[in-house]
Amino acid sequence: MPFRLTSQPLARALAARGYEEPTPVQDAVLEEGTAGRDLLVSAQTGSGKTIAYGLAIASTLLGDAERFEPAGAPLALIVAPTRELAMQVTTELGWLYAETGARVVTLVGGMDPRAERRRLAEGAHIVVGTPGRLRDHLERGALQIGGLTALVLDEADEMLNLGFREDLEFLLEATPAERRTLLFSATLPKTIAAMARKYQRDALRIEVARGTAGHADIDYRAVRIAPNEVEHAIVNVLRQAEAPSAIVFCNTRESVRHLSSGLIERGFAAVTLSGELGQAERNQAMQALRDGRARVCVATDVAARGIDLPSLGLVIHAELPGDAETLQHRSGRTGRAGRKGVSVLLVPISRRRKAERLLAEARLKATWLAAPSAEEIRRLDEERLLSDPVLTDEPSEEDLTAARRLLETRGPEEIAAALARLYRSRLPAPEDVFDPGFGPDPKGGRDGFEGGERPGRKERAEPRGPVVWFRMDVGRRNNADPKWILPLLCRRGKISRQDIGAIRIFDRETKVEIAESVARKFAAAAEVSDGDDITISPAEAPAEGARGPRGKVRTGPGKGGDRPPQGKKPPHRKGAKPSAGGRNAARAEAPADRPRDKPRREKRPKS
Repeated sequence: MPFRLTSQPLARALAARGYEEPTPVQDAVLEEGTAGRDLLVSAQTGSGKTIAYGLAIASTLLGDAERFEPAGAPLALIVAPTRELAMQVTTELGWLYAETGARVVTLVGGMDPRAERRRLAEGAHIVVGTPGRLRDHLERGALQIGGLTALVLDEADEMLNLGFREDLEFLLEATPAERRTLLFSATLPKTIAAMARKYQRDALRIEVARGTAGHADIDYRAVRIAPNEVEHAIVNVLRQAEAPSAIVFCNTRESVRHLSSGLIERGFAAVTLSGELGQAERNQAMQALRDGRARVCVATDVAARGIDLPSLGLVIHAELPGDAETLQHRSGRTGRAGRKGVSVLLVPISRRRKAERLLAEARLKATWLAAPSAEEIRRLDEERLLSDPVLTDEPSEEDLTAARRLLETRGPEEIAAALARLYRSRLPAPEDVFDPGFGPDPKGGRDGFEGGERPGRKERAEPRGPVVWFRMDVGRRNNADPKWILPLLCRRGKISRQDIGAIRIFDRETKVEIAESVARKFAAAAEVSDGDDITISPAEAPAEGARGPRGKVRTGPGKGGDRPPQGKKPPHRKGAKPSAGGRNAARAEAPADRPRDKPRREKRPKS
């Protein structure tokens, strides 16, 4: 259906930009009965909210006129949570209101406040800014809002999450009571509802159904990975997608620095966005993404707010977000305005439950799969080479001359091999990754094992065929547990969980069964430690039926196996209790059946 517009300048601007039909939120704010009313709008990121409220406030600002009067004190105030979003809003409103003569001024942190004050003094019809900077100009008297007729809070939920509640309430209290207030939010928690009741007048609530707007064009994928292969998986996902631009989200600045360094070292054109960057550096990073000099942006959640890149086709969650709202905000950077996008969650075995919870809370369905393999990416590279413009474009006479000269000195196969080698040299090399083999848990199983099955502390299902025993120098005293031993074996040995049989945990060591068909490969791969400080070596089968006190399986009659190196700790375990030390170390290391050197002192009765 066409836009329900009465303003011809805005209609012409939309047509010039190729807007033929409104998105659901844009159509909802223009329905009959919305004109002049306060609006409380819930719509997902990427649903076209900026254009929606730009159209909604047009009648309030222009009335029946097609152009604004000369600029003076602002008529509209748009409040956004971040600099990037505020600048994006300014750009969108700039072309939307171009034919009306509107003057739009941006006030954001990180920019020269003196230049902003000069622009305000020259007059503005619409002011867009972040809460802190708007309040600063208001307190200094540079921003006059006595004639304000419309106030828009964009992504109000995020502004509250970022701690701008006090600044928002200050702005709301300072604006004229008769203003029109439009509150846009991806979610409507109780804090937003309370703010609406306090500062809006009989607001019309508009809720665009989830999945019908911003996220309908996003393909969600949950990629299972080994805990130490996050960076390798990111490399392969980026190489498989070959998106014009992609964002990789991390939870901390340190993670952003570490990951971006690794990607640049591998040959990716990557930039970073985090809170520690100045505005000039952020602008340079965004420009590099827009003009194609960079194709990957590694960012934190807050720094990436408001990013709108038309070519952004891929979002990777290197670390899972803290909640479902953040998952939606991150993913909403792609799949915008009818374009297709992919959102990839990297899920180590220990984070599978959290990933399922996030997807369920966001009411999203994801496809579970393994990370792209190096072999798969090499096959894709071969196909892409065949369709590369270097082969498909019509050759020039100069190209043909060079080709004939090459054929005089080299054979066709040599030339083709050189071309393939040259093509591969421009691309980051794919990584060998391991598939842990877990997936969604439909039966409520534990620890990442499908169908509700969990390997016990003594046995797992037997692999098919003969087995070979291996020994790990960690045991119960090092908090050994199948739920981290199994993925460690798969990761170190480059095998699948179906190749692993019994896992028997003793006091000071653990013995495991490995299928004989993969035992040689496992031994060679597992010999190399990947930082977990655990030794894996061939071993004899444990003595059957030998049990120590408390009924635990032991390695033989006597003292229960070799002693592991001091200070051994299981990998990827938070909060593990250290083994006994100091005055009690000898007692802790002594066999349970050895009598104590001295009897325990009896307590003296109270007199």
